[in-house]
Amino acid sequence: MSDPIIRPARADEYDEVGRVWMESWVSTGLAEASDFLLANLRARIRREIESGWSLFVADDNGTIAAMLALHLPKLYLDMLFVAPDYQGRSLGRQLLAFTRTQLPDEICLRCVRENEKAWRWYEREGFVFENEELEPSNGFVMKYYRWKRQRPGE
Repeated sequence: MSDPIIRPARADEYDEVGRVWMESWVSTGLAEASDFLLANLRARIRREIESGWSLFVADDNGTIAAMLALHLPKLYLDMLFVAPDYQGRSLGRQLLAFTRTQLPDEICLRCVRENEKAWRWYEREGFVFENEELEPSNGFVMKYYRWKRQRPGE
């Protein structure tokens, strides 16, 4: 089995990307799947692209295995979600390596404090915790992280 190909998402895939996003988010145990949640995520994808997201997918022979949303001008990894069937296969690590090709010097991100599996993974991947803040739009406390490429001699 070959690795999925990371490529820009097409507009006709946005609804499927929303489904992958919801299933991955639900797999954290922090939400329950619903038509309401799915509709909100699908609408958010379109809004965020208009606001500057670069949206990528991991394409496994026509199946969307993961989504990656970057806001390049802000040096921001906004969303990285792997479909439950693809979790545990190093796809997140491949998406992070791809992110580092797009943002080679510095990456900022945030992660829900209760999603311990995610923030511990980012810490293992070299991200440094900076602060926590309550996100009023969803009620979650967010942990903010930054990664900077180490230059020789630093």
